[in-house]
Amino acid sequence: MSIETAVGLTAGQPYPYQQVKLVEPDWTRFPGWRDVTPQDWASVQWQRAHCVKNVKQLRDLMGDLLDERFYADLERDQAERATMSMLVPPQMMNTMVPTATPAGPGSLTEGFYADPVRHYMIPVFSDRRTDWSSHPHATRDSLHEHEMWVTEGLTHRYPTKVLAELLPTCPQYCGHCTRMDLVGNSTPVIDKLKFVAKPNDRLGEMMEYLRRTPQVRDVVVSGGDVANMPWPRLEAFLTELLSIENIRDIRLATKALIGLPQHWLQPDVVEGVGRVATLARSRGVSLAMHTHANHANSVTPLVADAVSAMLEAGLRDVRNQGVLLNGVNADPEVLLDLCFRLLDGAQVMPYYFYMCDMIPFSEHWRISVRDAQRLQHHIMGYLPGFATPRIVCDVPFVGKRWVHQVADYDTERGISYWTKNYRTSIEADDPEALTRTYEYYDPIHTLPEAGQRWWAEHGRLDESALKAAEVAEASRRTAALQAH
Repeated sequence: MSIETAVGLTAGQPYPYQQVKLVEPDWTRFPGWRDVTPQDWASVQWQRAHCVKNVKQLRDLMGDLLDERFYADLERDQAERATMSMLVPPQMMNTMVPTATPAGPGSLTEGFYADPVRHYMIPVFSDRRTDWSSHPHATRDSLHEHEMWVTEGLTHRYPTKVLAELLPTCPQYCGHCTRMDLVGNSTPVIDKLKFVAKPNDRLGEMMEYLRRTPQVRDVVVSGGDVANMPWPRLEAFLTELLSIENIRDIRLATKALIGLPQHWLQPDVVEGVGRVATLARSRGVSLAMHTHANHANSVTPLVADAVSAMLEAGLRDVRNQGVLLNGVNADPEVLLDLCFRLLDGAQVMPYYFYMCDMIPFSEHWRISVRDAQRLQHHIMGYLPGFATPRIVCDVPFVGKRWVHQVADYDTERGISYWTKNYRTSIEADDPEALTRTYEYYDPIHTLPEAGQRWWAEHGRLDESALKAAEVAEASRRTAALQAH
């Protein structure tokens, strides 16, 4: 019974809380890892060397436990829909079908299709919608972060905060990545942009901007994923950042805490985090880590060990920023399971759940604003107030807005209207920035029939027009990069 079916109960609680012991699934259940030792599994070098990067490697791992139709389904998605190339560390792969017992050819196929972690880490063509695979307003850089770059890779969207994209790679690639425009390898449907400046020059320009912009106090150090930057280089960047007087908050963004905890358990990395944390404390700066878990199955003892190592090294906090994804976690009970698994089992603070951004081919993941509001309602009251995550919509040209902050909402056509109380870095001279409304669009398949008819009449763009628009947008982005 779920919360939604239990709301009419006259007694008892809709969500039955139970503390759950974390378990590391048995990786030897997969044929390709039958002989992998615990020592191998704990090695970050082994983990990185054995990532699943293509259909052949998945087949080598799973063998005939998956039917051929799954492999064909995946191959078609990689050729026709995927905006991110495959890259799945063994640690993350092992959280798929975690309790399944192989029972001969094809025995894991249905479980694999249904698995929530698989659903966003290894999307297949049959997952995607065929009526509206992309929303007409979907774009490669849906949040317009590149337009707000003040130096290459440094987005200044909020008055006191910046996002520093240090590198364009991660140790794992999520299918729904909002930075699919830049992060990862190109795919048959997306030709990725590349940074133009040399890495040292880019990072140096970021520091110069922060020194001459005293209103910035908060830096999110991201990418990509900071776990892919060699620790000595990351420590040097953070040490220099801590020398800037106006910087009071630093947040390290890393999915690897969930997908590759072995990285954050390396002794040299733990010791380095300790040095940076000690320096931060001496200067009164808050140093925290943000990670990205979308389902309770991903929270394992190794994840808890890595979080504990970070906290013991001196980080102020470890927080989770998940993404609401249909087929993964867009259910109140599943969300609460994840939050309690993070909080009870791994000392991770549930912080935000973002609605999935309007990137190409993401409609099967996205939910409506109305459904997001419903989810927020259903998770209230169970978690401590300080650990109850806010569900937010990242509105283009606006930023994060709590889903109940919507100014107006046309539920028939699925168009929500939002306002803001600050200017981004591209609106310094815009007198209407604080008075206009900004639009966000629900997935068309979630609308009532009248709304779907309206979009069918007004929202169709032929594929050649879409392709031309993508090429034009990529050209503009390349020009902007070269301008820096």
